[in-house]
Amino acid sequence: METPVDTNCNAPRALTTEAVHAGRDDLARQGLHAPPIDLSTTYPSYDSRAEAARIDAFAATGAEPDGPPVYGRLGNPTVARFETALARLEGTESAVAFASGMAALSAVLLARASMGLRHVVAVRPLYGCSDHLLTAGLLGSEVTWTDPAGIADAVRADTGLVMVETPANPTLAEVDLAAVAHACGSVPLLADNTFATPVLQRPAERGARLILHSATKYLGGHGDVMAGVVACDEEFAGLLRQIRFATGGVLHPLAGYLLLRGLSTLPVRVRAASATAAELARRLAADPRVARVHYPRIGGAMIAFEVHGDPHAVISGVRLVTPAVSLGSVDTLIQHPASISHRIVDADDRRGAGVSDRLLRMSVGLEDVEDLWADLDRALARAGTAAEAGTAAEAEMRRVLH
Repeated sequence: METPVDTNCNAPRALTTEAVHAGRDDLARQGLHAPPIDLSTTYPSYDSRAEAARIDAFAATGAEPDGPPVYGRLGNPTVARFETALARLEGTESAVAFASGMAALSAVLLARASMGLRHVVAVRPLYGCSDHLLTAGLLGSEVTWTDPAGIADAVRADTGLVMVETPANPTLAEVDLAAVAHACGSVPLLADNTFATPVLQRPAERGARLILHSATKYLGGHGDVMAGVVACDEEFAGLLRQIRFATGGVLHPLAGYLLLRGLSTLPVRVRAASATAAELARRLAADPRVARVHYPRIGGAMIAFEVHGDPHAVISGVRLVTPAVSLGSVDTLIQHPASISHRIVDADDRRGAGVSDRLLRMSVGLEDVEDLWADLDRALARAGTAAEAGTAAEAEMRRVLH
């Protein structure tokens, strides 16, 4: 006689198992294997009184309506599967998905501002557009920038949020989340976990109450979907859903499907890319053409390094590695933060946060390490040649002028 299978999705499961099964636990009972994609924008209801009651309930708490869906802006079954899965991976009660990572961060800021808490304490570096959103006050927020040791002193009565990114974009600087959470007191800590993913760390276990992802990156993992998500408790999730409904920053169902599919291979992808990144970081650190390598203690697939030569020549010199913004894809990407991802940050603030003009950020993919190193080696040689040519030209100019 076959042993019955325990289908209790609340039983503790390993991360790799959750990545494959979370958000899909009901499929077999429906006679399905792959999750369905629900593209409906609206749904029929012949009981308008009951519909009114469900809408009133959503307006009161932001809880997901019981029964069939109402309208695509309130929620979507395919997107809800991804949200369930991500919450399980991060170890939170809920998660709320948005059309992009910046839409997700904007919703958090608006949620706190709606309570009269517009002040944010933040630690640099952050992703350049996150930095700009806070610094420019585009949503009416006011920011105090500090280092981790200064968080407790920076918190005010109207502080609604403390924000950190660890490992940070693009320097890969790390902060002690438990220590930062303690310094926050009663103020929620928002940890951007885009670089680490729940494979390498789960900020909720260290005291963070809000976990932000640009799901465009590792969660999707294939460079073909744009999304953001916030993992949090159900009370805050309700407020985020209300803001998402009001502002319209909803995630398309097809994107939700792709993200759910991406999560199933997340642990395998992150661990494989991390192993390659660690080896590339070791080789770069030993290379005399490289001035400094930044690689986090936690590991991961991101590397930042500063070159003695021309960083732009490295960008133009790669052939296997793709020179492009974003990160977390199956292929390796490289970019110059001072020119692109952090160009929008004031130059002095940018350099003060460790983002030098010679810094390059590389997102390591799933290619063979030897092929990647051969490409980098050629690009670094080109950068050195370009730097030597530039030095010779400057020397000749000085000779002519004198």
